Amino acid sequence: MPVNVSQHPLVAHKLAILRDKRTEPKKFRELVRELTWLLGYEAMADLATAPEEIETPLEPMTAARLEPRVGLIPILRAGLGMVDAMLELLPTAEVWHIGLYRDERTLKPVEYYNKLPDAATVQVCLVLDPMLATGGSAAATIDILKQWGAARVKQVSLIAAPEGVATLTSAHPDVDIHVAALDSHLNERGYIVPGLGDAGDRQFGTFAGPASVPGRGSDDETAEVVRRLQRNLDEAARP
Repeated sequence: MPVNVSQHPLVAHKLAILRDKRTEPKKFRELVRELTWLLGYEAMADLATAPEEIETPLEPMTAARLEPRVGLIPILRAGLGMVDAMLELLPTAEVWHIGLYRDERTLKPVEYYNKLPDAATVQVCLVLDPMLATGGSAAATIDILKQWGAARVKQVSLIAAPEGVATLTSAHPDVDIHVAALDSHLNERGYIVPGLGDAGDRQFGTFAGPASVPGRGSDDETAEVVRRLQRNLDEAARP
């Protein structure tokens, strides 16, 4: 499936403020919520509806009700900031948490939390993660959801890197990807450039000092992982 990059001017405007390094955590969280609302509206535009008979104050009519049950899957911890906005759009959605962290050397996802029930209870899953960087966490999460029995999965992120999109579409070509922006590339630490830094740290005020600045302190193993992702991307682009 192609990546769907929002063309809405409000998305572009709010994303510019979100990216700004001067934006404080409180404002950052508000913008994550607002952008998620706008992206969620676009991501769910093709969900099926079923006819339902209702009565208005004037007369009976056939209305439309959303047909599939929808599950929200925030990738901990940064994805938590996207949940409330989605629940405003769809209050009946189920919320299931999957915890993955990215090994800072290998950039591979490591699962540490999964409380999904034994069998799928929803038909459509929306994976929520502000940054689609290497694509490893997204692909691993969707592996889990498909094994669980989810019939359809969509990825909703604020910003994506081409390397992450390539990884996810290669692993799961049937998954729709909805983002506010598709950025230039990953740096040697696996951060999206120009990006916005670490979405979790900026939401929760946990910036750890100069060593945490995106682009600082890469090591050979991490840099080689990024170079491999970029080589794969280049090879896929060749005719």
